[in-house]
Amino acid sequence: MNAKFAICLLIAIIGLPVNAQLRVSGQPVGNSVNLGKCSILVDSLDHHLIATVAGMFADDFHRVTGKTIPVAGSLSKNPLVIIGTPQSRYIKDLAARKMIDISEISNSPERYIITTLQSPFKGCDEAVVVAGSDYRGAAYGILSISERMGVSPWYWWADVPVKSLDNVYVSGKETSKSPSIRYRGIFLNDEDWGLTPWAGKTFEPEEGNIGPRTYAKICELILRLKGNMLAPAMHACSTPFYCNPENKVAADSLGIMITTSHCEPLLFNNASKSEWDSAVDGEWNYKTNRNTIYGKLDRRVKEAAQYDNIYTLAMRGLHDEGMRGNMTTAEKVEMLEQAITDQREILSRYIDGDIDSIPQIFVPYKEAQELYESGLKVPDNVTLVWPDDNYGYIKMLSNPADRLRKGRAGVYYHVSYLGAPHDYLWLNTTAPMLMYEELKKAYDTDADRYWLLNVG
Repeated sequence: MNAKFAICLLIAIIGLPVNAQLRVSGQPVGNSVNLGKCSILVDSLDHHLIATVAGMFADDFHRVTGKTIPVAGSLSKNPLVIIGTPQSRYIKDLAARKMIDISEISNSPERYIITTLQSPFKGCDEAVVVAGSDYRGAAYGILSISERMGVSPWYWWADVPVKSLDNVYVSGKETSKSPSIRYRGIFLNDEDWGLTPWAGKTFEPEEGNIGPRTYAKICELILRLKGNMLAPAMHACSTPFYCNPENKVAADSLGIMITTSHCEPLLFNNASKSEWDSAVDGEWNYKTNRNTIYGKLDRRVKEAAQYDNIYTLAMRGLHDEGMRGNMTTAEKVEMLEQAITDQREILSRYIDGDIDSIPQIFVPYKEAQELYESGLKVPDNVTLVWPDDNYGYIKMLSNPADRLRKGRAGVYYHVSYLGAPHDYLWLNTTAPMLMYEELKKAYDTDADRYWLLNVG
């Protein structure tokens, strides 16, 4: 089983269920709308992702039919494909005139309604309306039409062929339900032998590494799979994500949040000398070098705060090492609690709103699990992310007290692992049934806030 299959399995487990009578086909049925006669209508004042996915959908229609469907910012007399959020003037107008009912999705994240309408506006005979509860919901809706007309989310990465149609017709209605998992995505780990040389030598030679063009393609895949977050590559061979300002722009342009692994506090990657050089910065030891580490984390949040992120709290050693310093367990617990307090102080400084509204995670990986079990206090709104043992067996699940936490829980799960002598990098050896059993146990014990799949 390869990483593609594993990602598909994960999405199948957590994907967006729908109440569907929507039909997308190459033949007209009843009052179906002929997409070949449509223009795509978006509100220029809506979220920037709406215009992006409108262009993606136009490209998808061309892949299927060879025909061009224009994207417009104002009403026309053509049949329309209308895409928007409740902030769109067109969606507002249709809702106010009770031509669509968005009340059932308005208080839920990342949901959508797709419906066909007759005479939605003066001079417009018919339309397909894709209304999202938010910008990702609208994106998932329009891209679900792309998938059903024959464009796989893997059309680019896996060269999945697109079946040609003379035209595409849409009829009926569909309402998606809330995602089973609030935050869901992949961690580009163990990239040294695959993604980094391919990107640097083949796809993005001007960067010589993984850069914004590669990240844009990865984020497009995540969006088409109805994910919403990415933990970027972080090995020393890779250019650290935040060392290229265009990387975070690429992710944001596709509506993808940035998160990080268990050893990257507040989006900071200490595995590379361009981020942390021990010869200059000193030892990565919060007990003896707190001011330097605090300053680095402060600057990282300051530059990243304008974007949507999920922030890892606490601290391990350099890269994937254990915590530095000759301390007792009690001293390590005390130091980590101080680090968490300091990190939340930094978040409060640069991000508006209550600290509890900022997405934050704590991953009890390796020695951090022992410290959590020894009494480490993690703020109640912080999500506990349970890791597997690197081979597919989740090491901890939420106990009755954990299940009462406001931050709930999540999962960090490997389908690629670098750890001699037990590496599995090119082929994922985790059985699909094991993956299902472990993730289902986690879900049944309320680990439904955050799922991160480690892939090579």
